[in-house]
Amino acid sequence: MKEFKTADADVYIERFELDNVFPEQFRPKIKVCQFNKGDVLFSAGEKLEQLYILVEGKIKIFTLTPEGKSLINRFKRPLELIGDVEYIRRNAVFNSVEAVSDGVMLTVSFNDVAKLEKDHLPFTRFLLETLARKFYTEAHTTSLNMLYPVEVRLASYLLSISSVSEGTAFHQEMHTSNLMELAEWLGTSYRHLNRVLKKMASDNIIERANGTITIKDLEKLSILAKGNIYE
Repeated sequence: MKEFKTADADVYIERFELDNVFPEQFRPKIKVCQFNKGDVLFSAGEKLEQLYILVEGKIKIFTLTPEGKSLINRFKRPLELIGDVEYIRRNAVFNSVEAVSDGVMLTVSFNDVAKLEKDHLPFTRFLLETLARKFYTEAHTTSLNMLYPVEVRLASYLLSISSVSEGTAFHQEMHTSNLMELAEWLGTSYRHLNRVLKKMASDNIIERANGTITIKDLEKLSILAKGNIYE
């Protein structure tokens, strides 16, 4: 990630109403960093020294299997903390994180976070609430995931990796080898996944051509995704 030399963290603190979380005298310690679509932001096993706050863009959290396959756990939008568990437990990154779109994160060193936590109770409350929400969401999603039909899971996935504002074509994730991995992650067969894709194409929700998929009807896809179960 590249640090913005002229960007002001106050813009994002005001946007997300974090004035009480980060007192004014602490804000010069906050850096504003930019990332690009496709960047691998963190890798499993990496040791973090910073707390990251996603304020623009979308990220994908995934795990690599022993066979090298990518299994997606969740997609995240602002406002989201990365490194909160690592800060508290002082352990290495468990899941890898990749940028689905261009975006921006605020960063604060763990040393500064420790001082803020000691001296400023609203930040500690913010950290606890974020962790509680994260663990509840993850547990809830895991329990519900396989209860939804493949059509809903696939529609949610397509929404999550798309540029929703543009409704544009997808990239390498839609090639055959990745579709096989996607089928495994969705808990279905590659053959059934193809049947579902063909049905979505015949319903004019998507279009398949040259190894890519394009969203033709974003509204229909959103309805099919039931609000997107992965976000």
